[in-house]
This record gives sequence, C-alpha cells and structure tokens, in this order.
Amino acid sequence: MNVKPGVEVAGLSDVGCQRENNEDSYLYWEPAGAKEFQRKGRLAVIADGMGGHEGGQEASRLAVETVREVYDQSFHDDPQAALVDSFSTAHARIQDYAEQHPAFQGMGTTCTALALCGRQLYFAHVGDSRLYLIRDARILRLTRDHSYVGRLVESGIVRPEDAEKHPQRHILTAALGAGRELAVDCAEQPVNLIEGDDLLLCTDGLWSVVTEAELEAAVTANPPAECCDILVKLARQRGGPDNITLQVLRIGADSKP
Repeated sequence: MNVKPGVEVAGLSDVGCQRENNEDSYLYWEPAGAKEFQRKGRLAVIADGMGGHEGGQEASRLAVETVREVYDQSFHDDPQAALVDSFSTAHARIQDYAEQHPAFQGMGTTCTALALCGRQLYFAHVGDSRLYLIRDARILRLTRDHSYVGRLVESGIVRPEDAEKHPQRHILTAALGAGRELAVDCAEQPVNLIEGDDLLLCTDGLWSVVTEAELEAAVTANPPAECCDILVKLARQRGGPDNITLQVLRIGADSKP
C-alpha cells in the first residue's frame, strides 16, 4: 500500500472462527496526482455484507469499489457531498445487481467511509460498522449504529453497556441496497484533527467482542499494523463469531493542517 507522508495506515480482514466466507471488504485510496490529492485527500472505506455467502461478499465489494470510483470521479469541491453521492450510487448499484441476479435478492451491506483532507475529517455512514477517534488515551465513537438495538439505546430502553450482548444486536435498520430510501449519516461539520490522533474503522466482528476500552488501549500503545494484528487475535480468542475487519489511520507531523 503506497501512502503519502503525513498518515500511517494499516488494515486487516479475517474470516473469524465461525464463518466459511469473509463478507467484509475494505480499502484505502489516494489520488496519484498532487493537485487531486490536495483537493480530495485520502479515502478509507469499510463494509460488512449481508445476504448469504456470495451475496454479502458481492454487496460489500460493490460498496467499497463504488465509493472509491464515485469519490475519485466527483467534481465536488466538498468532500462530504462527494461521499454522500458515492453512497447513493452504491445503494443503487447493489439493488440493480440483485435484480439482475435473483439468487442475490436481499443482499446489502453496511458501509462507513472517511475522507481526510489535510487534518479535516469527513465521513459518511450506513449500518453498524463504526468509526472511532482516539485522542489522548480517550476513545470517541463518531458514528451511531443503524440497528434495532441502536434505536433501543437511543430511546433509553437498553443501556449502552448491554447493547453489545443483546440477542437482536445484528438486526439492521439501514443498509446499502436495502429499501427504497437511503438516509446517510454524515458529519455536519468536518472534524479537526491534530498530530497523534488515531482513526479506527471496524466491523461488528471486532467491536461486538472487544470493548471500547480495549480498542483504545491497543490503538494507543501500538503502531497501526501491530494494532490490527493484536485486535484480530483478541477477537479470535473470544470466539471470532463473525468476520473481523479494521483499518487504523494515525495522523503524523507531516500532515498539513
């Protein structure tokens, strides 16, 4: 993976201990040209597919590839608008694919994407994959889960500390490819980052078995590549009931404010 100076990046995906196929997908991308890099910055995407082995794999692959393609080709000067457009296109492409391949009816995927322009963070999100910001040994979740249990937490019916173990925690209320309307969560304003900040993208195969305190400790204490190895091993030690995928981005001194 070629990464321009200013950010240290690592990612890892593992099938887990109880699944035959890996239905997660992820990518990191930068424009090749200096002018486009200055305008578009860096892109990281993660997706967790659903709809059967091949259906889930295809949905998550379509999602990350479409987000990259549309973001790359966008003429928007606003990275946030380009991300939202890319999600809308991915949503339509997944639905079109399912219509053309009846065996894949019901396919869909979570998707969480971030764009990093200098030290300004933009993101878009559908589903229950997560984006965290780790700063000064503290972890902050920037996304909210589009799930049945997520709604129960927001309404005060279920405590946040009980949500990860709730038997219905995997029931999504929104996904790319599912339903006619698509509501994309995004940052109202870009998040200003500082040197030493860490960004963590991960699917529920990680966060459902590893606590936020453990995520923060692993990210803070290790370089991104080692952190990915440590967290995947920890999730597998706890049964690895789902595919496990994460990306870690560390903001360096060379990133331009």
